[in-house]
Amino acid sequence: MTGQLENKVAVVTGAARGLGREYAQRMAAEGAAVVCGDINDCADTVAAIEAGGGRAISVSLNVADMESCAAMAAAATETFGTIDILVNNAALYGGLQSAKFDDLDPDEWRQVLDVNVTGVWQCCKAVAPAMRAGKQGSIINISSLAAVYGLPYALHYSMSKAAVIGITRSLARELGRDWIRVNAVAPSAVMTEGTEEFFGDKLERAKSIIADNQTLKRNLKPGDLSGTIIYLASDASKFVTG
Repeated sequence: MTGQLENKVAVVTGAARGLGREYAQRMAAEGAAVVCGDINDCADTVAAIEAGGGRAISVSLNVADMESCAAMAAAATETFGTIDILVNNAALYGGLQSAKFDDLDPDEWRQVLDVNVTGVWQCCKAVAPAMRAGKQGSIINISSLAAVYGLPYALHYSMSKAAVIGITRSLARELGRDWIRVNAVAPSAVMTEGTEEFFGDKLERAKSIIADNQTLKRNLKPGDLSGTIIYLASDASKFVTG
């Protein structure tokens, strides 16, 4: 039995750990060849994929640098021939400083814009030529419930994830003529290393409050999102965009 992503090539940004690593491994398990991009080393992610019989490469990727994004796309096409899927997962989150909006560090604000917003745009630009050439593609942008629900003391993060939804809706309209689909996933807080770093010593209280405000009262684990990502990457959602 073949996987849902057999013969597809997927790029996953921020694949060194957490959600990015989970997405990369699950896509490989479904048959995709995976390009694992991160500013950190993705060797462990690639090793895990190869141990499971999958195909993957690691590329050094700084999504805030267009030249780096272009080099990532070139490595993908040179190694695997094309790009069918992009998961825009890389983002500044775990290391951010929580503060009242008028006390946020202006330099950190700009860094969040560069990575979480401009980085999404630049990765889309980098993969679009290969997807246009193939007359199909699926771009999956990772937003956050913070964008629509609001996250106090993290305006820079909430703002950036709201921008991701705007990018998604606009690009879906623009790229539809090329049969490139663009969708976003906006989860609640997922229990990853980044979430632990962001909440620090307030983590247990945050977990309790977050779960209590959900209809399904359990904190999300990385694996809880994989089914949605696979669906949006696969032909099962070939008429779902925006």
